[in-house]
Amino acid sequence: MSLSRSPSPQRGGGWASPGLTDNISSGRSSPVRAYTNVNGGANNVAWASAKARSAQVNGHQGFSTKNAGWFGRHARSISSSLPRFGSGGGRKSYGDREKLNRGRWGPSGGGIFRRFQTLCGGIFRRMKLRLLLVLAILVLWALFYITPLHRVYRKASFLGGGSRFVIILAANQGGGVMEWKGPREWAIERDSIRNKKHYAEKWGYELEIVDMSTKKRYAHEWRESWEKVDTIRTTLRKYPNVEWVWWMDLNTFIMEPSYSLQSHIFQDLALSTYRNISVYNPLNIPAITASQLDPISLSPTGDNNPQSINLIIPQDCGGFNLGSFFVRRSTWTDRLLDIWWDPVMYEQRHMQWEHKEQDALEYLYSVQPWIRPHVAFIPQRKVNSFPPGACGDKGDDPRIHYNQLDRDFVVNMAGCEWGRDCWGEMYNYRELSHTLNSNMWENFKDWFNNMVRDALRREQKKGA
Repeated sequence: MSLSRSPSPQRGGGWASPGLTDNISSGRSSPVRAYTNVNGGANNVAWASAKARSAQVNGHQGFSTKNAGWFGRHARSISSSLPRFGSGGGRKSYGDREKLNRGRWGPSGGGIFRRFQTLCGGIFRRMKLRLLLVLAILVLWALFYITPLHRVYRKASFLGGGSRFVIILAANQGGGVMEWKGPREWAIERDSIRNKKHYAEKWGYELEIVDMSTKKRYAHEWRESWEKVDTIRTTLRKYPNVEWVWWMDLNTFIMEPSYSLQSHIFQDLALSTYRNISVYNPLNIPAITASQLDPISLSPTGDNNPQSINLIIPQDCGGFNLGSFFVRRSTWTDRLLDIWWDPVMYEQRHMQWEHKEQDALEYLYSVQPWIRPHVAFIPQRKVNSFPPGACGDKGDDPRIHYNQLDRDFVVNMAGCEWGRDCWGEMYNYRELSHTLNSNMWENFKDWFNNMVRDALRREQKKGA
């Protein structure tokens, strides 16, 4: 038995190809006999039939069967040249061969809306990180500026530092001493207290509202204006963690609540204040020239160290002004308050001191060398601007009077009870502060309220 190159399953060797091996000799010794029991016989499958079928599969141009024209032969090439819009909605197996856009997000249908959605989806995917960052900023802003959390932040001593300050407001809520308070006096007190409460809550400061009604500490005297000295001592004991006390008279109004004490004054105390009284000296207080004093006491600027400043006061056209001033907790401050409140000194000089405790402080500054190195002066308009009518009817002194363009911090209607309208001045500055510090939403509310009010007035006039 002869074999071909590989073993054959046919008896006698060789490989059979029904219909293709008849009368064909390969030159080998394998028999060419085909299976006689396959497909009804070896001659049932002709060579021409096999060739025709091969031409049909391969798209031969010379042969065409039913439903197999030119379009059928070129359908695949035409479909592959069309644009692709996505992978479709059908779910494919992960074993399929990778195709363009497979597994990518895309529209399953056409239309302008679907294309717009595709465009927006691509933009959002690229901007996802930026959108998350903007959302985080908005959440933090809401937490720290809309909710009360920002007050906690500003009040904390190791963050905002608001707990270092306390505001003392002399309210005299129990009524006047020389006369009963009328509606205007109550309105002034209400607006002033609301103004200080809003500012203290905004920046995390403590607010101490003190009733300055008459308190006779001694049976033979009346010292209503002197109460601020004793009140400061009491407040320092009440708030043991407070560093600075800000005294404010009732007729003061904070015009710019967006200014914090830290940024406005205390972050750079050396730049905000001056130590040499000769810079502005309306009282002509002479310099101390005693040779037995130490160099710091003789120096007009003390030791030039801002940490040694314990008292900050403004000066108006008449000298020291205590309508708005600052006191720092220290041993020096305790000593000054004790001497300042001393009834012996008061009994000796109170008839000569027209402005009471203010004149007493000026006297102590003039004759006591140990006081000067710890006192600093602050420009009047920085914490205590005056309206027209105080220190001059024109109100044009650039060192003293309020300037709207410069957005002065505080207005003090000092002396308004002597021939001026305190309530009128308080109302005008309150409305001006609201206008200067209103946002777009508040301006819209004001415009809408004014429009409704005017409409109601016109209706009332028509009805009358």
